[in-house]
Amino acid sequence: MKDAFINRKYVVIALIVIASLGLLIRLFIIQVVKNSYRLSADNNVLRYVTQYPARGLIYDRNGKLIVFNQAAYDLMVVPAQTSRIDTAGFCDLLGISTDLFNKQMKAAINYSRRAPSVFLKQVSNETYARFQEKMFLYPGFYVQPRTLRKYSKPVAAHVLGYVSEVDEGVIRKNPYYKPGDYIGKSGIEESYEKDLRGMRGVKIFLVDVFSRIKGSYANGKLDTLAVQGSDITSGIDLNLQEYGELLMKNKRGSIVAIEPKTGEILTLVSSPNYDPGLLVGRIRSDNFANLSVDTLKPLFNRALMASYPPGSTFKPINGLIGLQEGVISLATLFECHNGYLAGSKFVECHSHPSPLNLVGAIGNSCNSYFCQTYRRVLESPDFNTITDSYNKWKDYLTEFGFGNKLGTDFVNELSGFIPTTDYFDKYYGKNRWKALTVISMAIGQGEVGTTPLQMANMTAAIANRGYYFTPHIVKSVGADHHIDKHFITKHQISIDSANFESIVLGMEAAVNSGTATIAALKDIIVCGKTGTAQNPHGKNHSVFIAFAPKDNPKIAITVYVENAGFGATFAAPIASLMIEKYLKGEVSNKQREQSILNLNLMR
Repeated sequence: MKDAFINRKYVVIALIVIASLGLLIRLFIIQVVKNSYRLSADNNVLRYVTQYPARGLIYDRNGKLIVFNQAAYDLMVVPAQTSRIDTAGFCDLLGISTDLFNKQMKAAINYSRRAPSVFLKQVSNETYARFQEKMFLYPGFYVQPRTLRKYSKPVAAHVLGYVSEVDEGVIRKNPYYKPGDYIGKSGIEESYEKDLRGMRGVKIFLVDVFSRIKGSYANGKLDTLAVQGSDITSGIDLNLQEYGELLMKNKRGSIVAIEPKTGEILTLVSSPNYDPGLLVGRIRSDNFANLSVDTLKPLFNRALMASYPPGSTFKPINGLIGLQEGVISLATLFECHNGYLAGSKFVECHSHPSPLNLVGAIGNSCNSYFCQTYRRVLESPDFNTITDSYNKWKDYLTEFGFGNKLGTDFVNELSGFIPTTDYFDKYYGKNRWKALTVISMAIGQGEVGTTPLQMANMTAAIANRGYYFTPHIVKSVGADHHIDKHFITKHQISIDSANFESIVLGMEAAVNSGTATIAALKDIIVCGKTGTAQNPHGKNHSVFIAFAPKDNPKIAITVYVENAGFGATFAAPIASLMIEKYLKGEVSNKQREQSILNLNLMR
């Protein structure tokens, strides 16, 4: 009996020991292995306040500040601490309605009575200064510093882009972002978001059971500082950008200017446009909604996203291909009797001297010359079929960047359109089309579509006599002035440089004695080509491409003015003013400048 009692005692002791060990193991797991309980406890006594970094600044190519930051504040609230405040005085101080106050307070309470949440976003520096003086009257409210974008001039909205708060879609795709963060949208702000955004910091505070701050946690040893984003130097010439937007006021269209030797975009104008300051702060949402429904489409970037027929500005390309394929030479003469006639096919042309060689054909924009050149390329005996010859012709266009995205540092660039043989087979039937069927492409009409950026890039390639660098809007990033190697890689075109010289002579002749004499400048040799892009929806578009000076060119430019008629009417004089403004710093023909400024094509 005694032995049974002793055995029972040992069993009880063993059970107690086992239970104690189990409890200790459980506590060890909870407190050491798993951190969820510890974090939950910490969260009850700690408040993590995000320190938002200032975004990087944006400069123009000459060091002029374009985009900077101004102070703003998010007004935070802890509802449990806000009893018995003067609501009317509070609303008057912040410039908000009582309805908005009640709405925001209800949302904060639904979130948590004791945890802080955003009551009012992006309070301006001026409003905060007024509120700060009387903030002691409103317990439960405090501010969290932020920054807002500010612009030195109300220009370059399509170039710069804007910043807006992240949504759930962004947060799901990129774990870096959290609710309340901001992200670049369109333009430089979007393309260089990772460089501009910087790195968040955090301050940790001790709070009591009522969520009141009692001091810094661990004397701030665990706090991290926000790191400002990298500054960016763009290729934009701010003065030229401003001037281009001024010239295009009350007109639809675009201007794209490139530095040929680097591919840096000097100016990119899309008109109509908008003041970038409209998409900053608490007014952003309302303004964006208004801009989105504006029938003039100010948010639409015509320089990158509009596809136009290039018209006669396409003729230099067909001339180059003809020379390279050996179907014409510099001495080749073609007659023109007010157009090109082949069977029942007639392509009209304007009156000019005849016959003409290549230089004269470019200078006088002869449709007949380039129809015959194009036909010779596609009907060349060097190719077995029209499919082979057309694909060879299309390959040359691809080398210039047509039919595909150029790969610029804009995220919303479109590719334009160069039809494939499959496209024609489907439309006309296999083996049922020939050179004459698509002869309109000889003069940049028909199915071909290009963007103004692509045309400016083509012009830069001609200016360089056979190569280009991918157009890009940013010159350098950060203190080390780095840039993606993609933008410093030369794209060599498989056309002999001597053939480019012939085209340059033709473009020089166009300005000196041909269709583009209005673009001539004193002391600067300008090489250009007029174009009239057919428009099925109204009056034709006025188009002009040019570069200057002829030797060692500093600027290549494309101008599109929608529904403005001939290329020489409006596009050429605008391009001429832009070139002179860039190369000389001022324009000499004030009368022409004023007439363009006074011109309103949107009535």
